[in-house]
Amino acid sequence: MLTRLTLLQFRSHPHLELVLDGRPVAIYGANGAGKTNILEAVSMLSPGRGLRRAGADELARRPGELGWKIRAELTVGGVGHEIETFAAPSGAREVWIDSKSAAQVALGRLMRVIWLVPAMDRLWIEAAEGRRRFLDRLTMAFRPGHGEDVLAYEKAMRERNRLLKDMVRDSVWYGALEAQMAASGAAINENRAAALARITNAQQGATTAFPAPDLALEGEGSADLLAALAEGRARDMAAGRTLEGPHRADLIAHHAAKAMPAAQASTGEQKALLISVILANARALAQDTGSPPILLLDEVAAHLDGGRRAALFDEICALGVQAFMTGTGAELFGELGGRAQQFELREGAGVWPVSA
Repeated sequence: MLTRLTLLQFRSHPHLELVLDGRPVAIYGANGAGKTNILEAVSMLSPGRGLRRAGADELARRPGELGWKIRAELTVGGVGHEIETFAAPSGAREVWIDSKSAAQVALGRLMRVIWLVPAMDRLWIEAAEGRRRFLDRLTMAFRPGHGEDVLAYEKAMRERNRLLKDMVRDSVWYGALEAQMAASGAAINENRAAALARITNAQQGATTAFPAPDLALEGEGSADLLAALAEGRARDMAAGRTLEGPHRADLIAHHAAKAMPAAQASTGEQKALLISVILANARALAQDTGSPPILLLDEVAAHLDGGRRAALFDEICALGVQAFMTGTGAELFGELGGRAQQFELREGAGVWPVSA
């Protein structure tokens, strides 16, 4: 769990510090006060580009001046750790763990962070790319090395696509790239399948007010991707890109209780299905690692009726999850009472604790 979070020149916050005790965290304030920026800072304590997918050079409060830094203190398995992440002079993001430089993947092994933001509300009805990214984030929570597999695959695919666009026909040039894609692709497919199986298992028998979706992965490519890539070069050259592989996969969801695709469910039901997946992921991680993940739920309370809002808070507390939640007013978190730390964020005036 996080015990202290400090932001320096990050987004709208010149300096902000939260002292935390492991309970869920409710942050409320007017639109534009910087609530989501706090959640984004926590998301940067995991591998990748955070919940907004921003580059390191986009996160400074005043670009080109002092840069930005996030500091965090956390306890994992009774052991305390310190994390710092910031933009290096090169523009890349640096990570330090316990005063030593570390790769981003090390963050995923130290703590798991998963999130749900309003931009994801249309996940089930928009393009497959967003669903793949969502699935990969869930998968990384189980297998932090998954991100490295994805990066290796995408790097090799970009090089192969460049050859295709340049109409290069020499098979020697393709061989090494396709071998890398096949090896990384097999790992990606295996990781994704394992994550889906684990989430599905965690949904079964759970007491929850949120409908459990049936999840499946489609279009991930041939089991023998190396042969498929070699055989498909002419077709891919005509298209100017690689047409088969895990980069074409799609996460398919059905509303199990109503036997309908998630895309055909109501807006409220689509949101409830997303929450169900996030809760199942948290439940599985708590069971597997003995340490619940950190949940980031941006404006989630505003999109739920009172009954489901109370049910969500009850499930979060029962899981022992340190969830960071945002909203515009204290009334959205009334059902939490003393079970959560509550902070009011006032634009230009910092953050104020409003509960003991």
